[in-house]
Amino acid sequence: MTDAAPPVHGDRTSGAPSGVPPQSAPLVLRGRAVGVDEAAPGRPERPVVMAIVNRTTDSFYAPARALDDGAALEAVARAWSQGAQIVDVGGVRAGSGPVVSAAEEIRRVVPFVERVRADFPDLLVSVDTWRAEVAREAALAGADLINDTWAGHDPALVEVAGELGVGVVCSHTGGATPRTDPFRVSYPDGGPAGRGAGAGRDAPGALSAPSEDDGYDGYDGRAAAGIRPPDPRDALVQDVVTTLTAAAARAVACGVPAASVLVDPTHDFGKNTWHSLHLVRRTQALAGLGHPLLMALSRKDFVGETLDLPPGERLEGTLAATAVAAWLGARVFRAHDVAATRRVLDMVAAIRGDAPPAVALRGLA
Repeated sequence: MTDAAPPVHGDRTSGAPSGVPPQSAPLVLRGRAVGVDEAAPGRPERPVVMAIVNRTTDSFYAPARALDDGAALEAVARAWSQGAQIVDVGGVRAGSGPVVSAAEEIRRVVPFVERVRADFPDLLVSVDTWRAEVAREAALAGADLINDTWAGHDPALVEVAGELGVGVVCSHTGGATPRTDPFRVSYPDGGPAGRGAGAGRDAPGALSAPSEDDGYDGYDGRAAAGIRPPDPRDALVQDVVTTLTAAAARAVACGVPAASVLVDPTHDFGKNTWHSLHLVRRTQALAGLGHPLLMALSRKDFVGETLDLPPGERLEGTLAATAVAAWLGARVFRAHDVAATRRVLDMVAAIRGDAPPAVALRGLA
């Protein structure tokens, strides 16, 4: 036997060890490889934490609200000390609420980005906006990434990212418009149905009875042979894959480097709880799109509905989904709870073989 530490496998985008799903593509922002320890042997990789700082008074999770400059800077300092590599600054509540103009969003976000850039020069800054004019001002103030959570609602936003040399997040909302909530959304084969179309095949009761319309023509011995019927919820996965592939291709065509284009299935946005759970289950399909995969799972409604808990009690459910998605290859995690998320991701990275334990003395010393 040898006491030498086993090798760390580094880049998992191709050739993961047996039984370990490949990781999504590495993230590079402004020429910097994020989550990779370039100085360590084997270039160990760990998933990236994107901390949430909301410059709002009405975001759904109250502890993340930080409209006051002092409180917001304290939140950034805390996130940085706990292991976040990116801070995501938002100026508008994602859900329905009072109207916030572009001018007000800029007022809330842009001076703060300048301050963060000055006070935390090694921390990457993302701005959560769907508006091209806000994205432009944020990038000029020093933002490294534009988190477009509303799936290109403003088509000029990605052009701004390409022009100014910043990264961009491509998201999926099933056609939902900014600051709207889903209502009876379904994803039959061929794409999402309109609002009010009913849960249809995506309702839980429909999953136990595949039909010819699902491409499955009966059990005729195949179930006994262990061949599972197609899952009708995969129509959603295909819609997400198609949408994100097209959006990422446009971002690259606009001048954003492929490694700076993140893809995000955008749980809860234009989706019900069954949809969001299935997207976690199918993370591996999204990790293979050739771009860094972002997961924004933190304290969301699909976690709350699964466990019947309010936002303040959703940490354990969030961390469970985080561990599953990290094992299946997601690379970036947007989080309210940085320290807990960092620890979960470091543990998963060690189990996967992407990074070594912090200490390994048991049985050796």
